[in-house]
Amino acid sequence: MDSDKTAKPSFEAALAKLEAIVDSMESGDVPLADLLAKYEEGSKLLKVCEGRLKEAELKIEKLKKAKDGGAAFEPFETTRPE
Repeated sequence: MDSDKTAKPSFEAALAKLEAIVDSMESGDVPLADLLAKYEEGSKLLKVCEGRLKEAELKIEKLKKAKDGGAAFEPFETTRPE
């Protein structure tokens, strides 16, 4: 019954929606109740984006391993804005 797994947007769609939410929140024209709802939605979208990036990172590591034939992984360097 985990229907939100099948309903998760693509990385690009989630990122675009997240950017739209941030823009509307930064405009200062959003009432507090809406701000809280937008923050909650943005948090969920951020988790979706982070999950998609982690999946991509793992795929890159697997592809590198398969290409090299070796067992050593080179971690994919990521930086997260604070």
